[in-house]
Amino acid sequence: MRFATIVENGHLSVALIRDQRLLPLTIPDAGLDSVRSIASSGAAGLQRIRDWVRRQPERMYRSMADLELGPAVPDPGAIYTIGLNYAAAGDVDGAAPQRPLVYAKLPTSVSGHESVVTWDRSLTADVDPESELGVVIGETADAVAPEEAMEHVFGYTCINDMSSRDPWLDGDQWLLGKSFAGFCPVGPCVVTPDEVAPGDLRLGCTVNGVPIQDDSTAHMRSSIAEVISYISRHTVLRPGDLIATGTPSRLAGPMGPGRHLQPGDVVTVWVERIGELTTIIG
Repeated sequence: MRFATIVENGHLSVALIRDQRLLPLTIPDAGLDSVRSIASSGAAGLQRIRDWVRRQPERMYRSMADLELGPAVPDPGAIYTIGLNYAAAGDVDGAAPQRPLVYAKLPTSVSGHESVVTWDRSLTADVDPESELGVVIGETADAVAPEEAMEHVFGYTCINDMSSRDPWLDGDQWLLGKSFAGFCPVGPCVVTPDEVAPGDLRLGCTVNGVPIQDDSTAHMRSSIAEVISYISRHTVLRPGDLIATGTPSRLAGPMGPGRHLQPGDVVTVWVERIGELTTIIG
């Protein structure tokens, strides 16, 4: 299944995506009113949604073009980001991280598909997008083994891990440099594992239509299972938590590594079989 968060009159609600149409979920007294609550409901909650969807007439579906999408997970309890997790990223003298490098973003940084993101340029002028496969946690994970870790995945999404490259933020106040308002676009939807296998998905990023990243999740250094297991040995992962699993190296294309985001840029990060997530830079 594919779930999205929709925005109507300032109110957030959850909907099912099918054939480029949206079915708002209005299941009576089920408590399944957000992606996070669905993630915590387990197999029983998903089955209840399937049963309810089968009973809905076609007239209940709405066109995606008529609705605004919010962050696919608007209220994550925590957001973890993994550094240097692609084989070509950060290779220094042949060295590679011996364990996942775990950073973080504040939950207040989330934004949705086609959001306009702007910030105080006096604080940072050098901000880059980063295309990442996002993992949405389902069942609580506390000290789980790698071979059990995938049982704790509710679904997958696209994440743009926008990050400042200014020296005083990148590597110094890195949490702040990753957590400006809007710096975590998430979406356009969350896809459950029965519809997508994460082991070899192409992912990338374009700025104004120009590719700046293009790689495959097959090149991750630490697998999703290893990342979940590692984090869960140090802290508890809860339903609706997000993990941005790392970003590929930047292409040696026409923009080059020194070209940072500028007002008016249109950024699209994409993950095969999940979708495209667009952000407008204000």
